[in-house]
Amino acid sequence: MHILHHVFARLTLAPCAANWHCRANSKLGSAMKIASFNINGIKARAGALTRWLDDAQPDLAVLQEIKSTDETFPREVIEDRGYNLETHGQKGFNGVAILSKAPLEDVTRGLPGDDEDTQARWIEATVTGERHALRICGLYLPNGNPVELNDDGTPRAGGKYAYKLAWMERMESRLRALMAQEIPLLVTGDFNIIPQAEDAARPDVWREDALFRLPSRAAFRRVLNLGFADAFRLRHAGPGHYTFWDYQARAFERNDGIRIDHVLLNAYAADLLQDCRIDTDVRAGEKPSDHVPIWAQLGL
Repeated sequence: MHILHHVFARLTLAPCAANWHCRANSKLGSAMKIASFNINGIKARAGALTRWLDDAQPDLAVLQEIKSTDETFPREVIEDRGYNLETHGQKGFNGVAILSKAPLEDVTRGLPGDDEDTQARWIEATVTGERHALRICGLYLPNGNPVELNDDGTPRAGGKYAYKLAWMERMESRLRALMAQEIPLLVTGDFNIIPQAEDAARPDVWREDALFRLPSRAAFRRVLNLGFADAFRLRHAGPGHYTFWDYQARAFERNDGIRIDHVLLNAYAADLLQDCRIDTDVRAGEKPSDHVPIWAQLGL
């Protein structure tokens, strides 16, 4: 585990006497359950989504791959359950959304840094609990395959892998700006990054894949090094924890998965962390997504 994770673990789990931020906020607010779910098509997976919402009852959820425009998104399946909804959609591809039982404020859409990028992959909003306001960034990070390289091994300009790495640079820049505001910050979604070998059942299969190539993981590490902690790893160590299984070759039944959906917390948010889990059983339901939800509970 990266040394930064140990630092955050001490910050999060240590008594308040050893933690300046916890001393300043000695009473946490009420628990808020914040989830991320790559739904793989809101129209195709509406049943899977609503079953999970009714069962898990998240207070807020970030969706990816809604594959719908804002105008054609079936809002009623969300709003009828008491959620406020904000979408950043795209016809047939990509698309992100935030649904929340509490009001969503200061909503922004699109990742800054490239005015010509029309892919709907980033959404931000602020939600306020009893004691704390939290800035939430929801993302669907580019997959990056096929990996197209020049003869010298650099990413080929205009290729999907070059786009992935450039997008991650823009994300790093945006998160650096948000970190400077010194407020609780949570970043979640489908990162399409396998952080370490233990996050894949068969890591050797993924060595040259855009999700696990060294430049991809290095870009993810640079984001962590801004001052973020992997919420799941603050609570769970070791292999065997996955959020994605391919539809082919009975991957779920064999637990041949990868962990690519993440919840990142800055220090202010990590102080409020109460739990973080993966809803693995959702993958066994009817017409499932190839991803499952991951959620963190914060005392806001």
